[in-house]
Amino acid sequence: MKVGILGGGQLGRMLLQAAANYTVETYVLESDLDCPAAHLCHHFTKGDIRDFETVYQFGKNLDALTIEIESVNIDALDKLAAEGVKIYPSPAAIRIIKNKIIQKEFYKNNEIPTSNFLITNTIEELQKHEYFLPAVHKIGEGGYDGKGVQIIKEPSEFSKGFNAPAVLEKMVNVEKEIAVIVCVNQKGETAIFPPAEMLFDPILNLLDYQVSPARVNEKVLWKAEAIALKVAKSLQSPGLFAVELFVDQEQNVWVNETAPRVHNSGHHTIEGNFSSQYDMLWRIILNYPLGNTKPILPAAIVNLLGAPSYSGNAIYEGLEEILKIENVFVHLYGKKETKPGRKMGHVTILSNDYQELIFQANKIKQKLRIIS
Repeated sequence: MKVGILGGGQLGRMLLQAAANYTVETYVLESDLDCPAAHLCHHFTKGDIRDFETVYQFGKNLDALTIEIESVNIDALDKLAAEGVKIYPSPAAIRIIKNKIIQKEFYKNNEIPTSNFLITNTIEELQKHEYFLPAVHKIGEGGYDGKGVQIIKEPSEFSKGFNAPAVLEKMVNVEKEIAVIVCVNQKGETAIFPPAEMLFDPILNLLDYQVSPARVNEKVLWKAEAIALKVAKSLQSPGLFAVELFVDQEQNVWVNETAPRVHNSGHHTIEGNFSSQYDMLWRIILNYPLGNTKPILPAAIVNLLGAPSYSGNAIYEGLEEILKIENVFVHLYGKKETKPGRKMGHVTILSNDYQELIFQANKIKQKLRIIS
């Protein structure tokens, strides 16, 4: 099969690494010739994944397409699908998820638990909703990795909001943030990865580290899996869906957002689970049986971010020391230049002892710095 990936970042890189296990000819469309995925595919095309003609011309001679980021030209995908190219997930599913306004309305219409929300189009509209605070303002399209999200606790902070179509979500009293990855094959069969528990950097609003399986009680686990499964089934498309959820102080579970692709919260599955999220997506695309999602061992992930105040050619300070630790797996994304907060790689740690996972995660955060 000839399969194309729209986007050539680190998710595309890891998807291509998993593709080496199968007989598949891979194509990547990305505007950056030095992107992480460029040298791992069979065929690379330089171009804008948001441009209709570029996406259409890239995909028209392929058997299937998938995405590694939502900001793609969906009209081109619609035309390709109508001409027989298989799209994973479907253009309709991507269209729902791509826009946070449509995504929230989708949850409401399908009776999927999510926080209360309002839609705003301008800062002036936003300022009329003082009664709704504290809340989170999310831009409708274009946000990623913490960008396009503002926490507004009091009226003096309205100026931080977006003067564009956006969602104002009532803030949830969060105890934990977890993510559940659901796999749906072409027959509609499903497999669910154990939830990952995510801990965020409060300054950068980026994933700091995570552990999996998440430390939640059985009742919360059942709720989370049932809700994530309902999200995936309601999208009515084969593919891989990462459902981000909040667990509140009363142990209720709410959907935060969904990603229609392989996801940061599933990096640990490469070493930590019998079948990784990347292997699973290839099984779906190639119409093979779904894999085994069970964990081999509990895992932790540490994101490797560019150190503050450093921009330029990346230097990995402390890397050799980290590589000496048992059951530690380093993934560098091949990005030549670092800048503050840029995702440069991740480290996976395996252990039966959760305290050991957290200890090693904190050690790696302190010892491994990306400078220039």
